[in-house]
Amino acid sequence: MSGARVLKVVPTLMCGGTENQFMMLARGLDRSRFDIEFACLRRWGSFVDEITERGIPLSEYKVTTFRSVHALAEQARLARHITRRGVQIVHAYNFYGNVFAVPPARLAARVVIASIRDCAPYLTSMQKRVQRYACRLADCVLVNADAVKSWLVGEGYDESKIVIIRNGVDLTRFNQPTDGDAIRRDLGVPVGTPLVVVVSRLTRLKGLEQLIEAAAVLKARRKDARFLIVGETAPSQRPYLDELKKRAVEQGVADRVLFTGLRSDVPALLAAADVSVMPSLSEALSNVLLESMAAGAPTVATRVGGTPEALTDGETGLLVPPGQVQPLAAAISRLLDDSALAAHLGRAARQFVRQHLSVQRMVSATEQLYSELLARKQCKQYGPLEASA
Repeated sequence: MSGARVLKVVPTLMCGGTENQFMMLARGLDRSRFDIEFACLRRWGSFVDEITERGIPLSEYKVTTFRSVHALAEQARLARHITRRGVQIVHAYNFYGNVFAVPPARLAARVVIASIRDCAPYLTSMQKRVQRYACRLADCVLVNADAVKSWLVGEGYDESKIVIIRNGVDLTRFNQPTDGDAIRRDLGVPVGTPLVVVVSRLTRLKGLEQLIEAAAVLKARRKDARFLIVGETAPSQRPYLDELKKRAVEQGVADRVLFTGLRSDVPALLAAADVSVMPSLSEALSNVLLESMAAGAPTVATRVGGTPEALTDGETGLLVPPGQVQPLAAAISRLLDDSALAAHLGRAARQFVRQHLSVQRMVSATEQLYSELLARKQCKQYGPLEASA
């Protein structure tokens, strides 16, 4: 017998933190208990091919603005799809997924889950208000960090509806031996070159400007170091990539800051890194932070959102204030100069992730949440005697 049908509604399928998490979840869910399908607002991104190859149904709802009759028509189409396919659980992600999917799902599905995975500094006051109203219709608001829950409670969300399931790391990706010399040759830098690596989607609020300025601060002291900015650029963000490259030229570090684009060998890059940096101005619980820790990379991260929930300053990495170039540069320099400290922090970070933040733990917790919400709705529908019969 097939399992409960779960529809995941996502804005896009590009390679980012949220996308990596829902893809790991889709790969890991017990297919004897849950049948997965996807809906997106834009059929774009590197995960489209994987979903297609895995035979997972994927539907597209082309919505560019919620202030249109077309958006209402697409929501009605989603409700019909949920009914026709017998979807029991709708799990929406982030502002656009939540606002689009939660209201029609409330009419057609048994269980509705909204996911909020950061503190949304990029949303307007009106957008935050609209999302809050939409999430009132959900059975559960799923978050990935205590910091996000605290923010939502302060914004007026019902605390009893908020559930925390922290991000998970696929540890099998970090079990392979790494040839650091080969990676450096592939990057076109001399063997032995110190690598400072940032893996990030190239968008504002990721602190990439501060990273470039920190590279400039360290230019005289660490002439041999190279700073890698690794990540995918959405079409709408290409002007921002040009801005970053221009800033590197203006700071005199264009030859030291390498923009690699999206790479498939991120675990190996992190394992080969002398320092991994997460300079974000805002985060919840960053996948890249956890992957850096899983790879055993000595890590410098900004003290934002849920980062201190995973990384303890001086024990599993170094924390610095967000948006401040000098402390960021000093922490990077400290790890480049003190290899013993760097190695100790890397080992401790790797052990912490293996004990507390595996993808298996995340998948198991999500399966339990799905089952509990379904059981709760079944009890309400049939009553305790019929449900237990």
